[in-house]
Amino acid sequence: MMNSQLKNSLIKWPSLTILSLAITFWSCEDQSPESDLLDAQNEIKVVDVTTHDGRPFRTQSNSADGRFTAGPGGGVMMQGFYWDVPAGGTWWDVVESKTAAWSSAGIGAIWLPPVSKAQNGPYSMGYDPTDYYDFGDYNQNGTVETRFGSRLELEALIASAHSENMEVYADIVLNHNSGGALETNQYTGTSTYTDYTGIASGKFPRSQHDFHPNGIHSNDEGVFGGFADMCHEVPNVQDWLWGRSDAVGKYYKNVMGFDGWRFDYVKGFGPWVVNTWNSNIGGFSVGELWDSNVDYLNWWANEANSSVFDFAAYYKMNDAFDGNNLNLLNDDMMWKRNPYKAVTFVANHDTDEIWNKTLAYAYILTHEGYPCIFYQDYEAWLDKNKLNNLIWIHNNKATGNTSILYTDTDEYIARRNGYGGNPGLIVYINNSDSWVERWVPTNWNSTQIKDFTGNSGWYPTTQSGGWVKIQCPPNGYSVWSPNI
Repeated sequence: MMNSQLKNSLIKWPSLTILSLAITFWSCEDQSPESDLLDAQNEIKVVDVTTHDGRPFRTQSNSADGRFTAGPGGGVMMQGFYWDVPAGGTWWDVVESKTAAWSSAGIGAIWLPPVSKAQNGPYSMGYDPTDYYDFGDYNQNGTVETRFGSRLELEALIASAHSENMEVYADIVLNHNSGGALETNQYTGTSTYTDYTGIASGKFPRSQHDFHPNGIHSNDEGVFGGFADMCHEVPNVQDWLWGRSDAVGKYYKNVMGFDGWRFDYVKGFGPWVVNTWNSNIGGFSVGELWDSNVDYLNWWANEANSSVFDFAAYYKMNDAFDGNNLNLLNDDMMWKRNPYKAVTFVANHDTDEIWNKTLAYAYILTHEGYPCIFYQDYEAWLDKNKLNNLIWIHNNKATGNTSILYTDTDEYIARRNGYGGNPGLIVYINNSDSWVERWVPTNWNSTQIKDFTGNSGWYPTTQSGGWVKIQCPPNGYSVWSPNI
């Protein structure tokens, strides 16, 4: 009896164990997708980063003269130079030759280096200005042409850009001057290079009374590099910069045809200077306030009534992508605080610290603000086809305010919520060496979506509640939107 029971037990137990394991395995396999979705719904906490009405960043471009009108996502700017571009007066021709291709790629504006004659003549990058009205047409400081070319070549470049429906922004140096003649200075008791009465154009003559120290005050917010520091409180300076009919700003806009301004080293003078310039001259403007403090950036932008470069985002991207911690993209940035006054960038002629640039461009070209592409990244260092794809995505899909869906050290997922009938997008950035996938909440119900970068071949359909699983390649990105 006992032997029979033992025998039956030995026969039945393994069968029950195998059946139980099979049921358990089948059950787990069957429930896995729903379990994954439930886990995602419990894990993902949507953070609405911006809560405005969703309208895109706009310059003054939508003007009656038919100049460039941006797409649904806004415009993209090209920094049309880098430090120490080739000398010899050829650079304006080089940039002109690229306007058609840039416009075709979706770039709507070009930022040029300082265009006027500077102290270092044919070798200067223009940040040591002498004569604001010498565009390469006077024999001054050892040259007729500037480093970049002649006035005629500059005018041809601007005309070419305008014919391609692109704006052109001038880099304006208002803090300091260089190249003046020596004069006895009554305010310092020494001799200083502050005599600009003999400049070749004859326009905007300056002397010791127009620089610090002078009879109005001894200093302002900042001196740069030991150059003569211009005093914007002096009536002569104000008159020549923005007041009179042929003032610098009005001449650049009305005669030369510039559409906007990049103001150099704005830490060197009060924001009221840019505000007053903008009030009198008009056009798009952005200030180089080299600081990562978002409170400072936002304060300056509001006081100056101007956009500002988003150095806060720049340094956070550097720490996040190169430091392998995408959680840092949750931190404060200018585009989150004030997206309509933030110009985002990955590199420029002064600073180029971000190593993982491809992910950084995927970030700025899918997020809010006014993205600026660096010439060398576009023309020499990165994959132009990938950048063109991201520019297209920015212009056509990156609409609406922003919600962050998920972050960890390796993954970042954000949603642009759409505007004016445009559905927006979801961007997935992956800083790891493996493919990743996640369930995310969308604004699209029962809708087939696709990755508009082509990095993923999936064509998933969102559930009735909007949830969908998406994927992202290693050390890469994907951008999802309805397949329409």
